[in-house]
Amino acid sequence: MQRVRLAPLVGIAGCLLVGTVLVLPYLAFETAPGTTVDLYYGSGAVNPLVGGALALVATIVLAAGREDRTDPVLAAGVGLALGAFVFVIAFVWALTVPEGVYIGVSASEVGKQHRWFVTVAALVTPVASAWWARTLGVL
Repeated sequence: MQRVRLAPLVGIAGCLLVGTVLVLPYLAFETAPGTTVDLYYGSGAVNPLVGGALALVATIVLAAGREDRTDPVLAAGVGLALGAFVFVIAFVWALTVPEGVYIGVSASEVGKQHRWFVTVAALVTPVASAWWARTLGVL
């Protein structure tokens, strides 16, 4: 039974990781006058904060399925779909945000790789949801 409960817990942790990584620039980057982190997030094809909102919804779905308040098979499927959308949003944003958007933002070299951290964090939830679905015998 523990094996069935571990996968959604990893998915929940992945969702919370996405939220944490998305909030980090607001806390860590110092911006020059006239520039904001919102410009950084808004400069790509899609705003990754939309993915963050979907990750929060996925957190609720995975937690409900883990605690048997929702059918676990349904929760695993919805978690997989939401996680895939979060990953696609993060990946499209990471590919389309221009390099020059860092002008006016004091970010270290690690901070300049932030978009890829968001993308990797977004990959945790769909992988964990697929793992959960496989453990339940659906996939």
